[in-house]
Amino acid sequence: MTNKTYQLETLTCPSCTAKIQTALKKTNGVEEAEVLFNTSRVKVNFDETIVSPEKIRNTIESLGFKVLSEK
Repeated sequence: MTNKTYQLETLTCPSCTAKIQTALKKTNGVEEAEVLFNTSRVKVNFDETIVSPEKIRNTIESLGFKVLSEK
């Protein structure tokens, strides 16, 4: 399993965190996703043989949120 943290632009509401978390958990290969509202960070635990970090980033951005960095 691979762990990545994505830093987003400031999240404006708690429902945004639920929207991102739900979409990531539905993504094949994502084992766990946690969105931290106060820090605008997304922590993802995933199987890189099934889903790429780019796919995760694209999923977040397709929901209208800008990813500033990834580590």
